[in-house]
Amino acid sequence: MAVLAVVTWALSGLEPAPPSVDRDTVYFGTVERGSMLRQVRGHGTLVPVETRWVPARTRGRVERIRLQPGAWVEPSSVILELSNPEVEQAALDADHALVRAEAELASLRVMLGSQELDLQAQIAAVEAEYVEARLWADAERELAEDGLLSDIQCRVTEARAAALETRREIVEQRLELSRESNAAQLDAKRAEIEQHRALAELRAGQRNALKVTAGLAGVIQDVPVEVGQEVRSGGNLALVAEPSQLQAEVRIPATQARELQIGQVAHVDTRNGIVDGTIARIDPTVRQGTVQIDIELQGELPPGARPDLSVEGRVDIEVLEDVVFVDRPASGVAQTTVELFRVDPSGESAARVEVRLGRASVTSIEVLEGLAEGDRIIVSDTHRWEDHDQLRFK
Repeated sequence: MAVLAVVTWALSGLEPAPPSVDRDTVYFGTVERGSMLRQVRGHGTLVPVETRWVPARTRGRVERIRLQPGAWVEPSSVILELSNPEVEQAALDADHALVRAEAELASLRVMLGSQELDLQAQIAAVEAEYVEARLWADAERELAEDGLLSDIQCRVTEARAAALETRREIVEQRLELSRESNAAQLDAKRAEIEQHRALAELRAGQRNALKVTAGLAGVIQDVPVEVGQEVRSGGNLALVAEPSQLQAEVRIPATQARELQIGQVAHVDTRNGIVDGTIARIDPTVRQGTVQIDIELQGELPPGARPDLSVEGRVDIEVLEDVVFVDRPASGVAQTTVELFRVDPSGESAARVEVRLGRASVTSIEVLEGLAEGDRIIVSDTHRWEDHDQLRFK
């Protein structure tokens, strides 16, 4: 019993054996020295650069949906049809009013032309009488000078010729005023016709708008209405996008977004290829802890790239020259001190060491203290061994 007690006491003072870890279940990283590219990462979607919501130009009832989301359309393609009896009747009334006004213009033109002809006929008649009176006056003056006719008779004839000349001038003035008046009346009637024509075109446009066209060559993204639904003027009927021109909307954690700038190089992973681009816009507000950036894509898109496709975006921040860095461990946070497991030179075990980290990137992080170039560490999650200072590999 005494011996057993001594052995038990001795065993209790020993350190617990390090746990065995299958080396195939953990990931390792090697400390390097050189250039480190700093990046920030976020997730988002591809969205069309050019989109158009097709609005209802007039209220109506959805009678038929010709094309569904996913269909390719041209600007004149009819997506759906509306019905509105009031709009159709108003267009018909406007057409009739325009025809009536044009007929009235034609009638007015004939009437005014007839009046002008009457005045011209009066001028011709007065001109003939004046010429005749002038000839008689000249003849009687010659007779009066020869003493064959009285002077009074000669004066009467000259007065009649002068009166006819004045009458001719008055009729000519009436003709000129009549022409000006006619032109004004015709201009007023033409203006009225233009008003009726504009109204007719407006009503016709509203009637034609009952057949809703795309207005843009692209692919229908959404048709948020149903057959039989009443829609109001200005309501959205369909969303059309140009699918060949896409950009990425990526949300970056707000803590990493402070160094973002417009024009920085970015890379978008579509899961079927990586497309380079540049930051075109940075949202000035923070939403749910993230900042949205728009990445303008460059070059040809990989197969399968389409609107609303989930993507991952990475933005190049800077290149750090001649620094010590390592693959970013699961617990690696920039500018913190963490405890990591460093693999011994034999590769049979790993011991916990304290490491001070510096600037971080997506897949790598700067090492300030605690590790040297060539050291290997466990970069996968080691949370389940937080109570142990050593690990043994098997």
